[in-house]
Amino acid sequence: MSVRELVVLGTASQVPTRHRNHNGYLLRWDGEGILFDPGEGTQRQMLRAGAAAHDLNRICVTHFHGDHSLGLAGVIQRINLDQVPHEITAHYPKSGRRFFDRLRYATAYRETVQLTQAPVTADGALATTPAYTLEARKLSHSVESYGYRLVEPDGRRMLPERLAAHGIKGPDVGRIQREGALGGVTLEDVSEVRRGQRFAFVMDTRLCDGAYALAEGCDMLVIESTFLDEDEELAVEHGHLTAGQAARVAKEGGVRHLVLTHFSQRYTEPDEFERQARAAGFEGELTVAHDLLRVPVPKRR
Repeated sequence: MSVRELVVLGTASQVPTRHRNHNGYLLRWDGEGILFDPGEGTQRQMLRAGAAAHDLNRICVTHFHGDHSLGLAGVIQRINLDQVPHEITAHYPKSGRRFFDRLRYATAYRETVQLTQAPVTADGALATTPAYTLEARKLSHSVESYGYRLVEPDGRRMLPERLAAHGIKGPDVGRIQREGALGGVTLEDVSEVRRGQRFAFVMDTRLCDGAYALAEGCDMLVIESTFLDEDEELAVEHGHLTAGQAARVAKEGGVRHLVLTHFSQRYTEPDEFERQARAAGFEGELTVAHDLLRVPVPKRR
């Protein structure tokens, strides 16, 4: 059975707290696993969440601040220790390659896995598989940073009433799906477009075109909301978003499920993030993330 869900491994910005680990987010997308921004302690958080090294197919790093990347050393060594049998691809800003290499070889270990590096150099598609296209967009932070987006190809939904009207049933339903036409009836005559699902991951950034582009039309948007609105000046100064700003990105993009995360340790009341996001006008499903939370990707409309 296919599973599409976000597994939240950590939600703290800059430093971990008693209740929040450094960042870490695992997206389960059918049979694949994409690990975003593994901060310090990610390997242990994966264990607590029931996620294994074998679950990983890609690692996507938005930028090389420690709270988004210090866990790379442990995760990469665990991938090799467990002898993951498939290739794993790592995406990260090309300007940070020296940091990736230092973390990859932080200590001695035996390499057993094919870990392919595919650095990000510009906006656009990074990889295309039958299940999705992975895209990147540049963000606005104090160091080079990219956000990521998965776009599933559109499919087609068969319409029983139209099939019945044309007398198509049984094995002929599969045949018209495969061949595109049957006895003068086209696939378009008996089906409609089923829009593919979209997921976006936006971390450390000010408001910028890249953030809006990533959020556009997404079923789920995971986005930083480091500060509350009253600290907007601090957010701009340090290259971050407030809860209200993150919600506006989601609202303008037509996001269905908004997941707020990456919270400053200065705040102890998570409900205020939701209140400010609602005050900014976001009316869709909203989750204020906490460690080890599982958030299903919304079902197709």
